[in-house]
Amino acid sequence: MPLTNFIKNKIFFSLNLRTNTLKYRQNKFLTRHNMNKDNTFKTIASPTEMLQIAIDAATYKATKKPFLSFVSAISAGAFIALAFVFYTTTQTGAEAVPWGLAKLVGGLMFSLGVIMVVACGSELFTSSTMTLIARTDGKINTFQMLRNWVMVYLGNFVGAIFIVSLIWFAGQTMAANGQWGLTILNTAQHKIHHSWLEAFCLGILCNIMVCIAVWMTYAGKSLTDKAFIMILPIGMFVASGFEHSVANMFMIPMGIITAHYSTPEFWLAVGLNPEQFADLDVYHFIVKNLIPVTLGNIIGGGVCIALMQWFTNKPHH
Repeated sequence: MPLTNFIKNKIFFSLNLRTNTLKYRQNKFLTRHNMNKDNTFKTIASPTEMLQIAIDAATYKATKKPFLSFVSAISAGAFIALAFVFYTTTQTGAEAVPWGLAKLVGGLMFSLGVIMVVACGSELFTSSTMTLIARTDGKINTFQMLRNWVMVYLGNFVGAIFIVSLIWFAGQTMAANGQWGLTILNTAQHKIHHSWLEAFCLGILCNIMVCIAVWMTYAGKSLTDKAFIMILPIGMFVASGFEHSVANMFMIPMGIITAHYSTPEFWLAVGLNPEQFADLDVYHFIVKNLIPVTLGNIIGGGVCIALMQWFTNKPHH
């Protein structure tokens, strides 16, 4: 009898242990499944969360030491200039390619510049216009916002001119028997012949696309997310010919130097006369392009994107 009871207890204990083990494994599986399900829905931030990320980023930028903003902006200006180098290369010798297709390729290649800016945490003036939301939200004052804009703008200019110098002394304008330099000249000259209103509106359109690209990166969780989401908005503004103040800090000075300091061998290679590009000068660069485009960039990024997103996604009681 005691032996029978012992066997019964042993069987009961074994069954109970197996049941508990199965329940434990089932609970563990369900917990992991639920966690994965939650993570699936959390692969992107909500619009309200994106707004908070944007405000935090803008506050950090505007309260950072001005010298650090300036140095960070130098790299951003250089990245955008290098992207325009890439763009120029894709447009050189593309006369036989349909216009829209050639511009599409150039625009997609240019997106590398903004991807590098975001990935490296550099400060670009066009996206820094969104610090306006930190000012509107009361996180910074007007002086801090404007100081950031000025330091970033100057830093971007230094970075762009640095790449202009490297490209010039590298002899890149003679690439493709001078056709690379001719692409620079034609692009730069086109930019200084917009009317003031046209340049202003093109600046607005450009920074709507740049800032919506940057804004969408706030939803991403990985570098791949952030890089991929920016390609089409950036490609769209470049392919469409919208005006980016920092990009023009490279393109038009590059055109000015090419027009006024190229050797006779260059002009012989391209079969043109330097007088045809005599209007590429500092006056046309600043007055006819840089000022209206910069003002347009501020409206496009600061008002059309940042303030609009702030107003629509902040809590309304």
